[in-house]
Amino acid sequence: MTTTTQRHAAGELPLAGGSALITGGSGGIGAACAAALLRDGASVTLSARRPELLEATRQRLQPLVREGARLATIAGDSLDRGDVQAAIALACEHTGALDICIPTVGGGDIKPFLLHDETSFLKDIELNVISAFLVIRHATPIMARAGGGSIVCISSEAAKLSFPWLTAYVTAKCALEGMVRALAEELSRYRIRVNAVRPGTTRTEATGMIYADAETYRRFAEEKPLGRLGEPEDIAAGVRYLAGPESAWVTGQSFAIDGGNELRKAADMAPLVEQIYGAEVFAKVLRGEDPLALGQPDTQRPGDEY
Repeated sequence: MTTTTQRHAAGELPLAGGSALITGGSGGIGAACAAALLRDGASVTLSARRPELLEATRQRLQPLVREGARLATIAGDSLDRGDVQAAIALACEHTGALDICIPTVGGGDIKPFLLHDETSFLKDIELNVISAFLVIRHATPIMARAGGGSIVCISSEAAKLSFPWLTAYVTAKCALEGMVRALAEELSRYRIRVNAVRPGTTRTEATGMIYADAETYRRFAEEKPLGRLGEPEDIAAGVRYLAGPESAWVTGQSFAIDGGNELRKAADMAPLVEQIYGAEVFAKVLRGEDPLALGQPDTQRPGDEY
């Protein structure tokens, strides 16, 4: 893509003629990223697992599509190589290229370390790292042939702050940021930039319990110097910058968008843990005993898309 200055001089939108793929596109952050790209002229393809949510997102975003651009959707699992390849192929149909990839799929359990086994721990790694790996792995040859592109991953403040009760998620996001840095160096030869944003607590389907309870919201917000929790549009603004030509000299970075939370500490999640698993299990955890002897609780996997 040409530079922002060149496009503005020509009266064009800064992302006009560009094509983007967003996985997890029906989630709060994914949809907000799509809106930001569409407003600036990009064609956007959204991939997610649930067709009904994808269609609802498409209908909501369709009015933002600019002349000459398009909005497409495809149902698929970001942990399935074939589904990822199909989404990339669809994203290339409109312009013949792929300029921007934003893998937003992620999430993880609020779960004490002693409630994990090797299978549950690995699931968080797969959800946050392998979902991004598959997109980047199969998009890279297409971007390289076209002379470059921008990849923006969704990390978390958990990659920097110590969050008890989120060990698997913290581990996964640290791994994701390591991959971002290594790929930024390795893929630079193809003029592909790789960056990430680190959202703080942001309103999504997965964080609904935090936003719904005033005391929980207060406890989380008091660790944010700016005094509030995040909205998907807060994160999308940073993603849009890293995706576009304005950040043409930026790669290998992860930007915190968290209301300043990294200046303080992680919020106390112990009350949530006790609420989810019950007082008896939580007391066993606090004593350092093995709670799996009681049978591992069946919990819903939080996540922006999953």
